[in-house]
Amino acid sequence: MRRAAGAVGATFLNTIPAATWLPAVRRHLPQLESPMLPGQVAITFDDGPHPQGTPHILDSLDELGWPATFFMLGSAALRYPDVAREVIRRGHEVGLHGFDHRYLIAHTPYQNWSDLARAKAALAETTGVTPRWWRPPYGVLSTSALLAAAALGLRPLLWSAWGKDWKTRASADDVCATISRGRLDGGTILLHDSDALSAPGSWRRTYEALPLIAKRLTASGLHVMPLTRS
Repeated sequence: MRRAAGAVGATFLNTIPAATWLPAVRRHLPQLESPMLPGQVAITFDDGPHPQGTPHILDSLDELGWPATFFMLGSAALRYPDVAREVIRRGHEVGLHGFDHRYLIAHTPYQNWSDLARAKAALAETTGVTPRWWRPPYGVLSTSALLAAAALGLRPLLWSAWGKDWKTRASADDVCATISRGRLDGGTILLHDSDALSAPGSWRRTYEALPLIAKRLTASGLHVMPLTRS
């Protein structure tokens, strides 16, 4: 009985950080939601790199003059190393999104450490840059994953606004409108540069939404800045 109670207690403690997925909880942890200063906003992309979506997103960022942070999967970086390196060549930052896109909350402490360590090594190998930032898949944290990230020198980061650009029927206008409902001033925006884990072709609406988002940010007097300058 005591052993079962202990296991339940350990599971509960491990899952407590998952509550930060909820916006109402994240608002009480501003550095987890976004490290940006007032007047600034960060643009971030998850799930890449990918040879279809990432180059188009990079071209749009060039046109807008925006720096961004790409939270890459280690497995995707190894599969498409030239695309991963192009992100760095264009002057953007690389963050870590794990090796495989899986719920870390469902795995053991060692499995979580192994996933993050493997991903960190893969990104360093392909890009020549050691990532500083880490965003868990699905934005779901766990105690064991946080401890693993700390041991590996990774700083966790979620978001304050997202475009839900992975949805099948979302349009560019929908993506922009959804982002506008989040916190933009001093915030971090979550988008995707790959459709490998979402609706086919979803990166296209992200690409189309970027100029619309630019107009929204300009009208609000916000400046897009990289995470490391926050």
